Amino acid sequence: MPSLALARKATAEAFARYTKGNAHIVIVGRNKSAADSIIASFPKPTAPEAKHEFVSCDAFLMKDIQRVTTSLRERLPKINFLVLSPGLLNLKGRVETPEGIDRRLCLHYYARWKFIYDLMPLLQKAREAGEDAKVMSVLAAGHGKAVDMDDLGVKNYNPAKAGQTSPTYTDLMMESYLEQNPGISFVHIYPGVVRTPLLQTSHPVLRFLNPLTYALLYPFSVSPEDCAEYMLYGLLQTEKGKFSRRDASGDDIGRSRYYGTEEERKAVWEHTKSEIERALATSGGAA
Repeated sequence: MPSLALARKATAEAFARYTKGNAHIVIVGRNKSAADSIIASFPKPTAPEAKHEFVSCDAFLMKDIQRVTTSLRERLPKINFLVLSPGLLNLKGRVETPEGIDRRLCLHYYARWKFIYDLMPLLQKAREAGEDAKVMSVLAAGHGKAVDMDDLGVKNYNPAKAGQTSPTYTDLMMESYLEQNPGISFVHIYPGVVRTPLLQTSHPVLRFLNPLTYALLYPFSVSPEDCAEYMLYGLLQTEKGKFSRRDASGDDIGRSRYYGTEEERKAVWEHTKSEIERALATSGGAA
């Protein structure tokens, strides 16, 4: 039976629809009532082993991610599809988590790195069983920038720099994970402009302009349901043991607007490991 973990709302609903509810779907997030509503919309499974569940997690904290991933490793037999999409739109300056990581970079990159790192054993079990084992980060493939080797932690912060750093780091992260885990597939996909409530939690000016913003963007945006179809297409089309970068239609963009060298990839990996270990030490978690 296929298993899907950490999925976003519309993707989880589409996956449940295509599997007719006969899957183990784990939604990880902070809003239990929203997750319960999503799960209630799933088709009722006919397979007795099918399960749909919510797991509470504060993805701003490496310590809490580690708590959740430890629990999942202890009780899940495998993960076939790991879909990562925590997000935050921030037009302010650098705002740090209690563990000292910028909040936006935390959700867009560091938290995702940590989830993949910790849950890799479950993906490996799926691969060893001859089943699909795929990871997808929903972010902004093709919208990155050159690596700033003098500021890997983006301490010299501005919103544009932060927004373009995470996509580049995601590409480099996926390539590193692929190198270390042959046979597992990795996808970095850009969802495009999706009609979601993200602006409601962003800068006060954007909240004020919300109705106007949505009206202007509407012709160029897609519904969450259509976006989910493209996301699943991109995920399922990625070949076994490959890394693909995909656009808002789920199509492979190859190396278009790719940034990074082998040296930079290794430097970003070591920086990330060190930063997460430091964050865990700050909050009393074990590295």
